[in-house]
Amino acid sequence: MWQDFLTQQGISVNDNGINGLNNAWDNNALETGFITILNDIGLIQASGEEAAHFLHNQLSNDVETLKQSELRRAAYCSPKGRMLASLLLFNNNEQIVLQVSKSILAPIHKRLQMFVLRSKVKLADITSQYVLLGLGGEAAAASLQSWFPDLPKAENTSISNEFGQLLRVSDSKGLPRYEWLAPPETAVQAWTALSTALTPVNTAAWRLSEIQAGIPMIIAATQEQFVPQMVNFEIIGGVNFKKGCYPGQEIVARSQYLGKLKRRMALVSIATADVRAGMEVFSPCDAEQACGMVVNAEQYSASDSLALVEMKVADQESGDIHLGSATGVPLIFLDLPYEITDITQ
Repeated sequence: MWQDFLTQQGISVNDNGINGLNNAWDNNALETGFITILNDIGLIQASGEEAAHFLHNQLSNDVETLKQSELRRAAYCSPKGRMLASLLLFNNNEQIVLQVSKSILAPIHKRLQMFVLRSKVKLADITSQYVLLGLGGEAAAASLQSWFPDLPKAENTSISNEFGQLLRVSDSKGLPRYEWLAPPETAVQAWTALSTALTPVNTAAWRLSEIQAGIPMIIAATQEQFVPQMVNFEIIGGVNFKKGCYPGQEIVARSQYLGKLKRRMALVSIATADVRAGMEVFSPCDAEQACGMVVNAEQYSASDSLALVEMKVADQESGDIHLGSATGVPLIFLDLPYEITDITQ
């Protein structure tokens, strides 16, 4: 039903997103109001009486106290403390859902399954059961109230009804953003109505809004590159330092407690459209050795990109950093929407 509907609308969908719709930077839709399809995001469901306990022992955040209406971020790390995935966790129909980049869903699902053993938990890829819509901008809240009269009032909360589940994720540039897990038949009706009130845009627009919000997404190109704090993951609520052990926990904790962190993630503008996750950045002070890596990047104009870049704090303070080489396109540092603090919890 959903795929046939999209074909009729002239919209082409693939695992990287959608084609045939506007770029958000063409029309300021991120501010005025937009809707898109988050086809680059996958969903893994954990069910069973020991699901919360199992995930609690695998992930960087507390899963056992996850409330019904709450969203939490978490990292899935290697034994060396490097992020294999960045996850968004929430309850759905009394099951726990892990939202992850579709580019790494299969290997993450397989790796988690390896550790189930005798635990009373079942893991399933439920991506195809829902249509995941992304909405944001000034008009988004009012447009949603036909289906959700009582919207989630705060970031990182959700509500559910017969039309699906609505997640309010991190605001971007002071404006609320929502993810809607909709049954396919509901999504058809919703898209038809909402695409007149909001601007339909390509999936890249949502990824751009995530960058504006300072939220990193680990994809295939950046797996095992970062300890969570390198991408500010504890600042956005993705690490609980009081919970018990999980893979890589000792290294993550040691990074937190051994003094000021030496690497952090910054928000930058780069005057080129050719920026991709995994590309390296350089300082003229050490032209042979990369000082950091692009975590996520998207175009925000015809010739400019916005990016999250992990690098040495000392090099950030110098302000003289370049893409690809020490003589490449310079990075222009922007303010993140949250304060960088080295705190312990």
